[in-house]
Amino acid sequence: MNAASFEDARRNMVDNQIRCAKILDPDTLDLIESMPREEFVPEQVRSIAYMEGRLPLPCGQEMLSPLQEAHILQALALRGHERVLEIGTGTGFLTAMLAMRAREVVSCEIHDELASMAEKNLAEHGINNARVVRLNAMDAEAVAAEPALKGGFDAMVLGVALKEIPAHLLQLLNADAQVVAFIGENPVVTIEHIIRKGMSEQHIRLAETLLKSAEGLPKKREFVF
Repeated sequence: MNAASFEDARRNMVDNQIRCAKILDPDTLDLIESMPREEFVPEQVRSIAYMEGRLPLPCGQEMLSPLQEAHILQALALRGHERVLEIGTGTGFLTAMLAMRAREVVSCEIHDELASMAEKNLAEHGINNARVVRLNAMDAEAVAAEPALKGGFDAMVLGVALKEIPAHLLQLLNADAQVVAFIGENPVVTIEHIIRKGMSEQHIRLAETLLKSAEGLPKKREFVF
């Protein structure tokens, strides 16, 4: 496919996948339509970069679907002053879009190969306010020891499915903050938007979806009687 074909595919994706799902925020639509998704995926899957489902990535991972990314961006409605934490960098595509609407993005990736791909992609597209941290974000001790995660975040995106959000990640948020998370496990995963204001929280269900569960979760202790 040439550049014009990719542009047509991107436009069709926005019209037929995103708008049809009631993602109508103009800023979100403009951002998605401006981003060359095909430049953030492995060469062997470039031709299907704009398909409706989730793309396979190295390390047995998968890229969020365009609709999942759109739900995240529309819900957060970033305005440029936010410090954002992302769990699950992948190839850096959503990282780049978050960075284009935020002050700073810190993104945690457990796989070195994907982290390297993301860093290369971000650099090639001139994204200089996003940092990729090689880290198992499910490991509370590793998170606590990482200097890049100090200072508090205004928003967090969890790009993996979890039964619940780990407490050590919630502790990284400021008093007034928001989270978009994938809660549950296949075949029932819900995209939730959580808005925290002081001591109160509002939970908004955005959509039902499918997504691979998080890696690196601590093993449950087994008790022998």
